[in-house]
Amino acid sequence: MSNLNGWGLTARLISKHFGALGDRVSEAIANFDPETATEADRDRLAVTLRETAQKLASARSAFDKEHGDVVRLRELIANDEKAALTLAERLAAGKISEATVSLFCDELEANKARLPIEIQEEADAREYMDELQKIVDALSKQLADFDAAAKKALQELAAAKAQKDLQQLRMERQEQLSSLSSMQTHSTALNALTRRAQSVSNEAAGLRIVADIAQKPLDQAAEINAIRQSVAQADTAGETALQRLQRLSGAKPDAA
Repeated sequence: MSNLNGWGLTARLISKHFGALGDRVSEAIANFDPETATEADRDRLAVTLRETAQKLASARSAFDKEHGDVVRLRELIANDEKAALTLAERLAAGKISEATVSLFCDELEANKARLPIEIQEEADAREYMDELQKIVDALSKQLADFDAAAKKALQELAAAKAQKDLQQLRMERQEQLSSLSSMQTHSTALNALTRRAQSVSNEAAGLRIVADIAQKPLDQAAEINAIRQSVAQADTAGETALQRLQRLSGAKPDAA
């Protein structure tokens, strides 16, 4: 960044034309550092840029006027120089008075004498306009640099926050997994349920054994009874009608 010494002509010009604003512009150009500036510094710079831009607009209008004055004066002098030849011929022919010619010559000489002044005023106006343009460019660059630095800082902050959120999420997931793992291996409630299930299973097995023991005589008795019934049914298979009646009535069958 250029210091005030590098803006010598500019500082003199803005001090002359800006007054108190000149000091603020010079200070802004010399001291503004986008990397360390605050939002308030940025606002002040923006105000300075806006005021300077307004001055630049006025300076452009002033230059256009000065340039137009020079162009018109040059054209007037050129036309008068051509007219001088005609006036000389008319004066020699006695068609115009010397007083009129003298008045014409006075105006032409005055315009020629004024031309360098107008040219200098045009040059001064151009120089002032160009210096203001440099100031506006410098202030614009500083403002753009600040905005770029601020944008970069915001991006870095957003990236840092995103990284923080990611790591926080990872830690939370790790804690959840650790908690679930601990429940699987060290849960008192789960162990108690497991032991209770085993105990119930053991009780069921014992009851089954007892039930099997008690069921065995019943199964044997049923088997014997089934045999008896099958034998009894077999004995009556070939009986006569008389024998069947005697069996059903309980009478003793006749001897054969």
